[in-house]
This record gives sequence, structure tokens and C-alpha cells, in this order.
Amino acid sequence: MNQSAQPFSEGTLRRVLLVDDDHDLRDALGQTLELNDLEPFVTGSFVEAKDHITPEFDGVVLSDIRMPGRDGFFLLDHVKNVDADLPVVLLTGEGDIPMAVRAMNLGAFDFLEKPCEPAALVSALHRALRARALVLENRRLRSELEAGDAAARLIFGRSQGAERLRAQARAAAQAGLPVLVTGPEGAGLSKVAEAVHLCSPRAKGPLQKRAAEGLERAALGDLLASSAGGTLFLDGISRLPRDAQMALAEALEAHPRAQRGAGPDCIVIAGSNLPADALASALHPELFYRLEVMQVRIPALSERPEDIAVLFQHYVTQAAEQSGLPAPDIPPEVTADLMSRSWPGNARALMSTAMRFVLDRGRWEQQAGEDRLATPTSDGRGLSERMAQVERSILAEALTRAKGQARLAAQDLKLPRKTFYDRLARHGLKPEDFRAE
Repeated sequence: MNQSAQPFSEGTLRRVLLVDDDHDLRDALGQTLELNDLEPFVTGSFVEAKDHITPEFDGVVLSDIRMPGRDGFFLLDHVKNVDADLPVVLLTGEGDIPMAVRAMNLGAFDFLEKPCEPAALVSALHRALRARALVLENRRLRSELEAGDAAARLIFGRSQGAERLRAQARAAAQAGLPVLVTGPEGAGLSKVAEAVHLCSPRAKGPLQKRAAEGLERAALGDLLASSAGGTLFLDGISRLPRDAQMALAEALEAHPRAQRGAGPDCIVIAGSNLPADALASALHPELFYRLEVMQVRIPALSERPEDIAVLFQHYVTQAAEQSGLPAPDIPPEVTADLMSRSWPGNARALMSTAMRFVLDRGRWEQQAGEDRLATPTSDGRGLSERMAQVERSILAEALTRAKGQARLAAQDLKLPRKTFYDRLARHGLKPEDFRAE
């Protein structure tokens, strides 16, 4: 079994390490898990299971208690010594109150009596998998924070588009040249500009963010001077007055060595919601020529739907911390609804939805069957188009997990190879685009 840590989001973890010495019952449990879209790895004893129990294991443990030799309590103790945050669900045919109390006191995630209803078992495993996913995601983020990778810390997502965006931000940061950041409305230009600044040699210098609209020549000169040794981000660069555009072009021309990190002046990052060709018409040619050399493009959420679940979980956690409320679980049907939308407002709209989800969860639960995630802007797509978006996201997610290996992705989705390739072609997906470079 491949246990290497891979990017994931809550809801994508499905692995269950099943430990039971009863062959028939083990097979029956394994089949139940497979029928519920879980991925059982079946073992018959502690000895068989122990090598798969690691801090990186991206799943949970389901174990019988009564086993010859090392029983379920021994296994539970071993798991907690290896990784205290790895959930263990225990099963027993002799379930009594003292045994249940002992199991929970020893750190079991849940305790079920055999024979248990499949729905109760699957529900317990889903809760355990969600808890595990959050633990692993928090560890990943903490590791990136400790590593000082601002691009990974500030730019979320596990799609190829998100990876390219982080790579572009790192490259722009090290180039020491003026940077042009483009992306659709609500995509987070300012956040990417911050990542570029923090990845650069000027990270300890000031970062000033200003709207370009209405900024006159004199005020621009003051901003450039006060940003010395750091970074100046000018948002909406196409709305910079013409005279100030000329002044900025002259400043960039006058200090070429400084713009390469060799002098006291600042690095300029320009942001725009216009695509590069439209921006070329809106800016003075001298300014556009100097900005276009180092470009960073933020893809729309509709181009990387597999990132929606990751971003929403992050925004929900963030909103809960800001409001002092517990972060609620995100049901699978909510995730599916989120991924079926095109999100014309991009990250900003998704963030607002996450805040509503945290602050008004009670009303959401009373509105079952209604369009709880309705946004002010309708994209006008019908059900078939929205379902196609979900299918494309699932296919892309499987290819990401399999690192572009179509055979593994098809197995993951339990699809015949031909059907899998037909669906890839329908959505314009190519396995080679998901392979690690």
C-alpha cells in the first residue's frame, strides 16, 4: 500500500486499515466499506497491521478487540504511541459498558458493538476520516510555515494551476524585476503580491499596498520613496493616471540595478483584473513593456475546481477563529454543491460563503433541500452543466492523487479504463498534465 503523504482536502481521505482475525467477518466488513466508497486495507492481526501504522498514514484504523495474541487494546496503545492523532474505531462482539469506557479512556475515536449496522459503521468512519484529514492538513500547513515558504502558506490549493501559481510567485520574488499580477475579479491579487514580497530578499522591508486609481505623480513619488528596501503593490494599475504612468515608467527605467535587488529602491508589483492583451491597450506602452517581463497569472476557480474544497475548509476555519465559534463539519453534500458552481466572484465570494456557513449554520440546517449556498450572482447553468463540473473535478482530483498515472486513477474511481479515458476526453483532461515534473 502506498503510504506516501499526498495533498488532500477534507472529504478525500478514504483509507481504512481493517484488523480482524475472523476471515469471513473481515471480508464482509471490507465489502461493506468498498460499497460505501471507502478503501479498506485488510489485515488479520496486529503483526500484519503494525507496519502500516505511521504518522503519515492518510486514513483511520478499524479493529476488532477480541483477537488472539495482541488484541485491539494493545493495537490501540501502539497507535497512540506512534501518532496520538490517528483515529481508531474499535469493534467487539461482547460490548459492555466497562469495555466501552476502557476503550474511550484509552483514546479510541469510537466504539461499536458487533454486529453493527453498516450505516452506523460508515458514519463513524466518515467522522474519523474528517478528523484525520484536518490533522494532516494542519500538520502540512505548520510544516510549510516553519519552512518559511510564504507561497505555500498564502496560496492554497492542490491543483496543477495552484502549483504553477506558487512557482510563478517564487520565481517573480527572486527575479528582482517589476511584477505584473493578473487575475479575475475576487481572485486575490493582493494576497499573491504579499506572497511575492515575503518570498523575496526584501521580505524584511516594508510592503505598501495602494489603489492606483487617482494616484498623481507627486503622490506616486512619495510612495516609491517610502517603500525603499521593500515592495510597493499598486492595485488596478490600468486606472493609474496617464501622467503617473509615465512617471512610474521613468522610475523603473532610472533604477534598473535597484529593480534587480542591487539598490535602495523598491520592487513594484502591479495588479490588474484585465487580461494582458487588454491591459496592453490600457497602459502607456513604456510602462506595459517594463511590467510584462515578469508576469504572475491567478487562475479563476472555474479553472481549478478541485481547489474549491481546500479553500472552503481554510476559509471556514479562518471564519470560526475570527468569530470565536467552533469550526463546523462540512457535509459531503455541501462540498458537492460548492464544486458544482462556477464562482464568478472567485476566492472572495467563496470566503463570504464560508463566513455565512460558520455564522448561520443553524439556519442552514433548517433549510434542508433549499439552495443554501446561493450567491448573489447566478451563472445561469443548468443541472447537467453543474453535474459535469462536479465530474470534471472528481476526475482531476483522482489524477492529482495518482500523479498523472491514468491506470491508478481509473482504479481509484473504480472505472473501466476505456470509460475513464472517454470521460477525460469529454472534459479535456490529459493525464500528462498532472504528472510531477
